[in-house]
Amino acid sequence: MGLAVWVEDEAGPYQAVPQPGQGWCETGRPAQQPHEYVRGDIAKLFTLFHPATGELCAKGVTSGANRVLHPWLESELERVLGKLPNPATLPAEVNRQKWETWQAGLQVKFTLPEVLPPLRLLLVLDNLIGHKSPALVLWLVAHGVMPLYTPLSGSWLNMAESVQRIIVRRALAGTYFESSAQTIQALEATVRGWNRDPTPFVWGGKRKQRRDRARARRHEHRLGGSGALARNRYAKAR
Repeated sequence: MGLAVWVEDEAGPYQAVPQPGQGWCETGRPAQQPHEYVRGDIAKLFTLFHPATGELCAKGVTSGANRVLHPWLESELERVLGKLPNPATLPAEVNRQKWETWQAGLQVKFTLPEVLPPLRLLLVLDNLIGHKSPALVLWLVAHGVMPLYTPLSGSWLNMAESVQRIIVRRALAGTYFESSAQTIQALEATVRGWNRDPTPFVWGGKRKQRRDRARARRHEHRLGGSGALARNRYAKAR
């Protein structure tokens, strides 16, 4: 429908303790980790991701409370909306139908206001109570943003989680930061590096290929763990 699609998620918390994984070190001078267990400060990472271009907006924080998340998200969305082309003017009934299309089939729907602005952006979020607060939802709708919530146990449908795993692994694997400030500095520096050469995300990668292969094998089974397959004669033909 020609709408921009952005996805949002919060990563963490990440504790300021020795992190597992491979890291960088000089030749002949392996990295050393302390043997004491000290509970360090925590850090989180807010992310707003544009899969089509790979652009990533992120901010390191020590608290993921709504009073911290919502102002940041609204500020970033205002910046994103400011770069979008001006929407076309549609009749009120056509514009409402465009909004209602994205609520079709939902068991729980929020009430759309009587007067709706042009729909400009789809925002995918996890199914959390804080993401459904009336103040945030009303702000989103007033700015032409339709929130779409992933189903319960379906947060993997949010591609922000995928880019978060990449950023966190690059920033924290094999490190030992002693404060949340150092952790945040590493996360945000990695995000800046990502944005210098962002990678667009396309829905339907290896996970989809595995599902396709699984569907293709429904009427077949492997023989003795080999590559040979036998067709299930009791299965209905597709």
